Amino acid sequence: MRSANIKLSLTENVKTFVNIVSRYGYDVDLRSGRHCVDAKSLLGIFSLDLSKPVTVEVYNDSCDDLMAELKPFILG
Repeated sequence: MRSANIKLSLTENVKTFVNIVSRYGYDVDLRSGRHCVDAKSLLGIFSLDLSKPVTVEVYNDSCDDLMAELKPFILG
């Protein structure tokens, strides 16, 4: 599993993020505190507190291609 903190501050960022993640067959979740949602679900993501960074969790160790595409959203 790989994880990273990301920031999705604009609605357009959320749409772009979901479009990227949906192209991959990996299971991907977003976690904010104790809440966890499917990262491929627009409604699920909008149920999180997006004013703070959230953690993306990719359940595949060979996901360098996905992580490279998510680079604009990754903090740090």
